[in-house]
Amino acid sequence: MHVHGHDHFHHAHGLGRAVTGILGAAVAATVALVILEFVAGYAGNSMALVSDGIHNLTDIPGMAISWLAARWALRPPTPEKTFGYHRAGILAAFANAMVLGLAALALIAESVLHLRHPEPVKTALMMWVAIAALVTNGGITFAVHQGRRDLNVRTVWIHNFGDALFDVAIFGGALAIRFTGAVWVDAALGIGIGVMVLWSSSGILRESGHILLEGLPRNLRLEEVASAILNIPPVREVHDMHIWTLGTGLHALSCHVRIPDMHMEESEKLLMKIRALLERDFQITHTTIQFERAGLPAQSGPYMPAPARRSAS
Repeated sequence: MHVHGHDHFHHAHGLGRAVTGILGAAVAATVALVILEFVAGYAGNSMALVSDGIHNLTDIPGMAISWLAARWALRPPTPEKTFGYHRAGILAAFANAMVLGLAALALIAESVLHLRHPEPVKTALMMWVAIAALVTNGGITFAVHQGRRDLNVRTVWIHNFGDALFDVAIFGGALAIRFTGAVWVDAALGIGIGVMVLWSSSGILRESGHILLEGLPRNLRLEEVASAILNIPPVREVHDMHIWTLGTGLHALSCHVRIPDMHMEESEKLLMKIRALLERDFQITHTTIQFERAGLPAQSGPYMPAPARRSAS
């Protein structure tokens, strides 16, 4: 017996069109900021502003991908895409993490170069542009903060939070240069922020890769889910269980459940109890459960863990 719950497809609209609008505005604001930093950087002989402009430029493809993925996730399932487009966001997160990691490495390399060969800059222009950049990146970070539960939106949040910190570093570096002449401070802070961004991107890369490989969701344990089902009488055995992630916060399960002979109406009630338990206790909203009658041979699948059995009373 197979039962599929499809309410989870409507959950994707939790991000809603508001998030796609925010991401679209974020792309436009970042393009304007990059132009400002390039012009001010060359006019003020500030390599820090130019490098920050390059760093912000690398955000644009990632945010554009995130915007496109958020729009795709709103599409309903089709006969060809029966699970909908929820994986589009995970794919975008994986790609964004790769771009983010490369940008962090480039930022570190550029900062090391500045540390070895410091150059004088126009600190006043540097500070004003850093403030403008901080307002832009900080505003985007605040706007997408509520959507950080979505892995794809979280990459945008990390992008712009890291950029906002780098803007603070640029402003602090400009103050240090003006009052102490210590031009190396800006480069040193750039290295530290680059390392932080690299660490964050590696975490997203691992998590999105785990989801794409259909690994067990991080907050679930196969044995716990099987034991919970076994505690529902008159379930005898649970095996051939698979649990994976369809999209952010959307988990699916398939398994074989051995039960005694019973009327169809009773088995339907048992199935509803199992589904309600899975959704309430484990947030698993899409289930495919096959009942097997006691006394018949088990239909093992390609993966079959040791059966979890109820203790005899």
